[in-house]
Amino acid sequence: MKRDYSKIPKQVKKLSKDSLAGNTIDKELYSLYKVNRGLRDEHGVGVLTGLTEISEVCAKDENGEPIDGQLFYRGYNVKDLTAGLFQDKRFGFEEITYLLLFGELPSKKELAAFRELLAEFRTLPNSFVRDIIMKAPSRDMMNSMARSVLTLYSYDHNADDTSLDNVLRQCLQLIALFPQLALYSYQAYDYYVKDNNAFFINHPLPELTAAENILYMLRKDGSYTELEARILDLALILHAEHGGGNNSTFTTHVVTSSGTDTYSAIAGALGSLKGPKHGGANIRVCHMFRDMEEHVKDWKDDDEVSAYLLKLLNKDAFDKSGLIYGIGHAIYSKSDPRAEIFKSFVERLAEEKGRSEEYNLYAAVERLAPQVISEKRSMYKGVSANVDFYSGFVYQMLGIPEELFTPLFAISRISGWSAHRMEELINGNKIIRPAYKAVLPRREYIPFDKR
Repeated sequence: MKRDYSKIPKQVKKLSKDSLAGNTIDKELYSLYKVNRGLRDEHGVGVLTGLTEISEVCAKDENGEPIDGQLFYRGYNVKDLTAGLFQDKRFGFEEITYLLLFGELPSKKELAAFRELLAEFRTLPNSFVRDIIMKAPSRDMMNSMARSVLTLYSYDHNADDTSLDNVLRQCLQLIALFPQLALYSYQAYDYYVKDNNAFFINHPLPELTAAENILYMLRKDGSYTELEARILDLALILHAEHGGGNNSTFTTHVVTSSGTDTYSAIAGALGSLKGPKHGGANIRVCHMFRDMEEHVKDWKDDDEVSAYLLKLLNKDAFDKSGLIYGIGHAIYSKSDPRAEIFKSFVERLAEEKGRSEEYNLYAAVERLAPQVISEKRSMYKGVSANVDFYSGFVYQMLGIPEELFTPLFAISRISGWSAHRMEELINGNKIIRPAYKAVLPRREYIPFDKR
């Protein structure tokens, strides 16, 4: 008889209630002991836990006043980096990865050699796809990727060597392989779980960039337009890094500080990014807009759109969470520079795909949501559209399945994780171990026969 491992026994349900009763901490104690939950104070400012040269996120001026958000990679403004790439009509993800890892923009010769190196690393071990990815397809591609990363440890004869050159070799291999791990996992899921008979695998081509290869491997005929590839390349650049304090990057620092191997550290980061509060937000944005399109009759009517947004805040619409997904950010208030960079290119792609009306609805929500939120709730800082607001819509227009939205984030962010792992190994000499205050009174032991 086949056992259903997902079934919850009655005894477990009872124990779950006991767990809730035995682990609930009085919320007032957090204020009493001045504990910043989530490592952020009451104004949303993060607790300083480290130093980094890799990137900088700016949302306030020297006086603490909100400013238009700015993001810097190795001291370079991301707006300048992306503008230069598009002006020269270059694909830039590999160039930005080089910058994040090594601290300087590469010369033409250095970039060409780096791309060749990544192309050489795009080879999975023999039978890996068949034995690891295909035989136990997962419903979640992030879990499948984490399993694949941990399994790659077994194929590495120097897996536990944390010397700089070996860790760099491991990181570069993972950067090169992440697109395959994600896309092959989806192909296995699509064929075995969803019963789609159109199974195929397109192996990456050495002459193509990461963005081009993703579209080539995703589509049976391997075709894509230049605009599609360039916008996907832009998405990879904008998601590649975002300071050391985001959850998955901090996870990378924490796990790395223990002295463990690269595969374990990156698997930990993948587990963090999978969470809907971190990497899964763009999917919720798409689902919210799907519901909005069904319930708002006139997408051009600001009053009707605002009324729907108010229903979201009042927990009367969509998932009744009280959230307008894609609006607001833990750090940015006036604007998220990534969303601003993305927006103009999203409009061009929407025109190419014949989806300008949907884009206009997105733009209307971006314009109206901050006003609706400010009228409904008291805020210590403003709100604006974040990068997740448009990214899911872009992936939809590119024909990318929702199951791959968060893996695409990982394909990009592995560059930042790798840079931070290197930085922690070079500069950190202590295990990261924050303090927790014990608040339960001490008790006398009760003998077994008297309980």
